[in-house]
Amino acid sequence: MPNADPIPLFDLHAQYWPIRDEIRTAVDRVLDSQQFILGAEVEAFERELAAYCGCKHGIGVSSGTDALLISLMAIGLHAEDEVITTPYTFFATAGAIARLGARPVFVDIDPLTYMIDVNQIEAAISDKTRAIIPVHLFGQMADMPAIMEIANRRNLFVIEDAAQAIGAAISDRPVCSFGQLGCLSFFPSKNLGAFGDAGMVVCSDDSLADKLRLLRSHGFRPKYYNRVLGGNFRLDAIQAAILRVKLKYLDDWTVRRQQNARSYQQLFRNAGLSIAGSSASSTRSGALRLPLTRPGLRHVYNQFVVYCGVGQRDQLKTHLMHHRVGSEIYYPLPMHLQECFSYLGYRSGDFLLSEDAAAATLALPIYPELTEPMLKSVVDTVALFYAAATKA
Repeated sequence: MPNADPIPLFDLHAQYWPIRDEIRTAVDRVLDSQQFILGAEVEAFERELAAYCGCKHGIGVSSGTDALLISLMAIGLHAEDEVITTPYTFFATAGAIARLGARPVFVDIDPLTYMIDVNQIEAAISDKTRAIIPVHLFGQMADMPAIMEIANRRNLFVIEDAAQAIGAAISDRPVCSFGQLGCLSFFPSKNLGAFGDAGMVVCSDDSLADKLRLLRSHGFRPKYYNRVLGGNFRLDAIQAAILRVKLKYLDDWTVRRQQNARSYQQLFRNAGLSIAGSSASSTRSGALRLPLTRPGLRHVYNQFVVYCGVGQRDQLKTHLMHHRVGSEIYYPLPMHLQECFSYLGYRSGDFLLSEDAAAATLALPIYPELTEPMLKSVVDTVALFYAAATKA
């Protein structure tokens, strides 16, 4: 039977307490230096994180959203340009494109991975297309070799939205090392989370790195002499110091997330709730389609997202809440149906697989500190829901 103790979607306290003294020492180091914006602490984190991603440069910025925005500014995106991406993502992906006056052009998803369907990208390219932004969703990477083949052949920039995928890889090649630019978010709930907003752009192109550094500080060079129209996208030294501590633990935390995912897979199979679907409509009542990891990919499980079937997801979420098990919907409304993008002219039914995923998926707790009894309690609670639904 389900455990009486609450199981949150994520537990930042559980992560913090074992490294509390290290974090406080790092913060005190910054306080003693009285260097709070950029500086040596940020530069050290940029080097360490760039190396982790297999890139030459790291440019610390104020958030994952600003990482996307400044990357598009660095490639010289103009009004009326087009950028291809997925409608099934967090708002920042498409929002950054639109803020610069360019047009997001959406391509539907692969129903098993929930990421952009590479087979549909070519048809979306026009003479106005400047870039592709693949979103590495839920901790797994999009098909970057195929995307890069298209982009290189069509002379397009590729900006990897890796906000949910730090540490992911394809055949041991790290996320953010495929495209010209890779964008990371350190929002507190991410696998590598700051104590507030923070982000980074990584790349290996010297010229792009120089543009990014110029753009993040108002275009100053030297100070108060504005070379270009930039912005205030700088990373705080305190956040950099905290992230340097946490980066040392990231691989261990990832291993534990992967272990939790394997435990879920087995527990759901034991409960008779797991099926291996081949399409978005392949689930049946009383079963879940669990996350798929394709061969050669390193999944880091920023989220553990299950497909519940249309009509059951919201009821299951309510049931879990009643039993004090955290869950979340990523994302309830695809970008092409958001009110702010109505001017793009898309309608319901244009991207059926994205709409289906938005209506039928649910994220369950996957954070590293979950214990086996807690994982079993989550599965037991889900099983209780389906048992009651079958009897009804």
